[in-house]
Formats: sequence, C-alpha cells, structure tokens
Amino acid sequence: MKGLEMKISTAEMYKISLPLRSPFKTSFGQMTSKDFILLVLHDQNGNCGYGECSAFATPFYTEEFRDSAYLLLKDTLLPALLNQELAAPDQLAGLFNKIRGNHMAKAAIDNACWDLFAKRQHQALAKAIGGVKRQVTAGVSIGIQPSPGALVAAVSTYVAAGYQRVKVKIKPGADYAYLKAVRDQFPRLELMADANSAYTLSDAATLQRLDALKLLMIEQPLAADDLVQHAKLQRELRTPLCLDESITGLAAAQAMIQLGSGRIINIKVSRVGGLSAAKQIQALARANQLDCWCGGMLGSGVARAADIAAASLPGFTLPNDISSSQRYFEKDIITPEITQENGKIMVPTAAGIGYDLNWAVIHQYATETATI
Repeated sequence: MKGLEMKISTAEMYKISLPLRSPFKTSFGQMTSKDFILLVLHDQNGNCGYGECSAFATPFYTEEFRDSAYLLLKDTLLPALLNQELAAPDQLAGLFNKIRGNHMAKAAIDNACWDLFAKRQHQALAKAIGGVKRQVTAGVSIGIQPSPGALVAAVSTYVAAGYQRVKVKIKPGADYAYLKAVRDQFPRLELMADANSAYTLSDAATLQRLDALKLLMIEQPLAADDLVQHAKLQRELRTPLCLDESITGLAAAQAMIQLGSGRIINIKVSRVGGLSAAKQIQALARANQLDCWCGGMLGSGVARAADIAAASLPGFTLPNDISSSQRYFEKDIITPEITQENGKIMVPTAAGIGYDLNWAVIHQYATETATI
C-alpha cells in the first residue's frame, strides 16, 4: 500500500572477530575466530533490522572476503539503498542488479531488510517469509580430526547432546577410515561427509568406497564452480551428492537439476544472496522433488536466526547445519542465545528475527565501525 513503504535512513556496520570455542579445521585450513560484518539498518520510523555478512577473512570459500564486502557495502551498496522506498525486500534484487556477484554482502542487506519488514508487520521473520514449522531439526558440523578415534569421541559428545545429524569434514587421507569408525560406533546415525571441493573426478574410486557406509550425502566433493563433473560423478555413486559452493543462485540450481549434478541442495542463506534468493531456490527444488537443507557459515546468532527462519520453509526437508550458540562461541552477539533440545531448535515467534543484540559482546569484539 502506498505510503507504507520502508525507507532506510541510516546504516551501521560493525567489523567483528568473534573467537571460536575451539579451532575449526576443514580441507581449506583452520580457523580460530569467525570474522564477519554486523549490519544494522534504521528506517524512517525508528525501527531497525539486523543482518550479517558472513564472508570469511580470506577468499577461500568464495571470491568474497570480509574486507572487500565491507568496502562494497560502505561505498556502493548502502549508499544506493538509502532513502529508496521498498514495499518488500524482494525489490532489492532490482536495486543491485548492476553489481555482479558479491552475494554475501547483498545477503546482509537482504536479511536486515527482511528483519525490518517483519518487525514493521509485527510478524516473526519465519512467518513473514512463508515459514510453516514451529521447530527445525538441528545438525552439527565437525571439523577434520587428528585420528578416527578422535573423530568418534567428538561425534559421541554431540550425539549425547541430542544432535540427530552429524556432518564430518573430509579430505583425501582423512575420509573412509574416519567415517567407517563413526559408522561402526553409530550404525543408525544420520551421517554425512563434507569435502569442501577437496577431490577430483580421478578420486571416484575413493568416493565409491563411501557408498558402503550408507551416508545421508556427500557434500561438494568436486570444484566449487563445477556442475558437469559432479553430474558424471553422481552417475558413479549410489550416495546422493549435495551441492554447496556450486549453487550461487537460482540459475545455478536450475542448471544442477537439468544436468543431474546432484540430488540435494545445501541452501546457505549467506552464499545465495539472502532470504529472498533462498526462497526462490527452495521453491524450485521443491517443484523438482529435490531435498534441501540449510547450511551454515559458522555464523553468529544474527546469521543463525535468518537460517532458522529459512529452515522453517516447507521445502527444507533434511536436518540443518544450525546448532546452538554454545557449539561455536563462548559468547554470541544475541540474547537470549540460541539453544537446541533433543536435536530441535524452536522457531522464534517474536517480531523479526526474535532476538535482541548483545551490545556488550559486539563492542568487545568489534574492530572497526562505520555509519552511512
């Protein structure tokens, strides 16, 4: 309705390095903190919305990294957003269509606008985007461990905590023996492997061995920009392939379906450009009978709140990489912190993301700020 449009008057950015409880190791390397950007958007009526740019400190996951995203937001994206009238967050794609890629920077704005939109409508974020679930199934991601025994010990801790699905990071030399040790200990556990592009098609025989372990899926075994080779590999495996880095948006998801590059999509809200894009991909996957789940980026509670809302959509059919705040952080930037019970996380019912910011923690770990 004319006259009810959102108009962003000011924006605040906080560059934050939030310490992890313990180092997190993947085939890319090891992290001891989660570096991200917190974005706060203010409208003309004094409401505010929160979003996170989850780009890492270096461009190992995608071409984006935190400092490049910070400059793009400050110098280009946010100035283009200010004082524009938006009836709904879906209109942001048209506003930024001249800026290629940079999905994680755009996701910070998209998610913050959705939070603001939901608050203006006095709705929970999940309801505002079309979510239908009262709770979502939590999963946990475990980094590469020094030995199969150490991995079993780590998995045991999270199974005891109630997590129903466990994702294990793998790489050549730390794959079959590690996963088999877990499967032997937990024969009915929903278990998946995440390769983070550590393999090539020449490793097909190694990956075929994993078929015997009855994994839920193998996530992104081949190159991050590949769809064709994944289609060839999927034809050689019984285990479903799940694509993560390869799905940069709706067009990539359409190509995946046409080529048969996998049977499952990991929809990371930050990677695809925000909740607006996540909704589109989820609808496409659902129409084509593909399973989906919501992956994480070691995000703070702000990013995790957006993930919970996305996972409440009807097309998210598998357990998600959404865990409690205490899984990764001694202190999160939201209050109350996110918790799970018996492998479930309740979907917030309060307006917007359903959490307040913990400004003491934000100021403690912020290294740079800007107001636009």
